[in-house]
Amino acid sequence: MNRITRIAALALTVAAAGSAFADDITIDTTPQTSLKTRAEVQVELAQFQQQRVNPWSSSYNVLAGFQSSRNRADVTAEVKAARASGELAAMGAEDSGSAYLAQLHGPASAATALTTLARR
Repeated sequence: MNRITRIAALALTVAAAGSAFADDITIDTTPQTSLKTRAEVQVELAQFQQQRVNPWSSSYNVLAGFQSSRNRADVTAEVKAARASGELAAMGAEDSGSAYLAQLHGPASAATALTTLARR
């Protein structure tokens, strides 16, 4: 009985493995258009190497050279004012403040919406 169970399990495994088909490699024939010339990329690479900065590195710190133009007291006062007015809670809501901003600016007219769509 044990031998029959093993043979049946082996046959089932072979049958399941035989029905799995691998797909072909997808070849994208769309030509890639670069936004920069080769010379521009090489100049950019030389600048990064000179500065010893690798923006593609996992340890790259974007804010390493950041210097704030505002002091802590001003930012704290602005946050407290936003909290008191309800703006802070609205901007952190599920819709990321969309409803709050829509109320501030009011509904757009149909003509404004059509003009905006026509410009695109």
